[in-house]
Amino acid sequence: MLYWLTALSDGGDFFNLYRYITFRAGGAFLTALCFGFVFGLPLINVLRKRQGKGQPIRSDGPEGHLVKAGTPTMGGLLIVGAVTTSTLLWARLDNPFVIMVLFVTLAFAAIGFADDYAKVTKQDHAGLSGKMRLLLGFLIAGVAGFWAAQFHPEELTNQLAFPIFADLLLNLGFLFVPFAMIVIVGSANAVNLTDGLDGLAIMPVMIAAGTFGVIAYAVGRTDFTEYLGVHYVPGTGEILVFSAGLIGGGLGFLWYNAPPAAVFMGDTGSLALGGALGAIAVATKHEIVLAIVGGIFVVEALSVIIQVAYFKRTGKRVFLMAPIHHHYEKKGWAEPQIVIRFWIISLILAMIGLATLKVR
Repeated sequence: MLYWLTALSDGGDFFNLYRYITFRAGGAFLTALCFGFVFGLPLINVLRKRQGKGQPIRSDGPEGHLVKAGTPTMGGLLIVGAVTTSTLLWARLDNPFVIMVLFVTLAFAAIGFADDYAKVTKQDHAGLSGKMRLLLGFLIAGVAGFWAAQFHPEELTNQLAFPIFADLLLNLGFLFVPFAMIVIVGSANAVNLTDGLDGLAIMPVMIAAGTFGVIAYAVGRTDFTEYLGVHYVPGTGEILVFSAGLIGGGLGFLWYNAPPAAVFMGDTGSLALGGALGAIAVATKHEIVLAIVGGIFVVEALSVIIQVAYFKRTGKRVFLMAPIHHHYEKKGWAEPQIVIRFWIISLILAMIGLATLKVR
């Protein structure tokens, strides 16, 4: 919205700053951060009053989680509100990729909100059925995948790009949209599975958002893509504004989610943020890099898949408990120890993901 102030510029005054994506990304970050600090405590008080007993705690989970009973959920509303407000203010709203990513974020937030609402009102951790969540998620992701394909340059339409190999493209044809659906829904649910300890999911999400903000900015500039040898996707640079807003909103939320958490992100936040990362990866043609940068989310999801499949086949468990962060809790690791070590791993993976931009 504020981008249109450039119409008042003569090319050498303050209003000219609004032409620059980096300036508006800084504005989006500060706006989202302030949003989190200003509305965080009032939102928590409202959620605590409305929810009463808060998010139901699984009786078969780690014993240390029982002390968290009564903590309100749906804290993801704070992040989604912050990133939406900052994006609407600072991003170019005529950019199709920004609108696509924002659409996915809000739509998955709606699914998560319905799931959280069902859990709180019924005091049952089951929430919406898994089939319903997947059906709605795939419908949203299908729209997003088709949307992105319409605005990719002709030479990249329906193509899968590979990191490291500069000229290697795989034409997926009509399978591109189903592939994009898997990426977006898989990312959303992987982040959702990771969100099991105070602060565990939000920091890796912010790290991934920062990494993909840099990637989006790079692939949206011809000079950068020529130097780095990556594929040029015009318009994606504007996604940096969204990513900056997500980081600012995430920090505002983390202020209240740091152990011991005053509020849980809930599915409202985890599904929205995971879906956003998947949508950005599809928009920038860096779907495979998402699996590297979001390696923590991949491992968390795989641990659940492996546990369920192995148990159905043998009646035995590979992990003491899945997702894998609960396995380490059962092994005696303290919650902050697990969280900080996962943060460190996420940062390492982000550096590896960024390195793929130049290693060609």
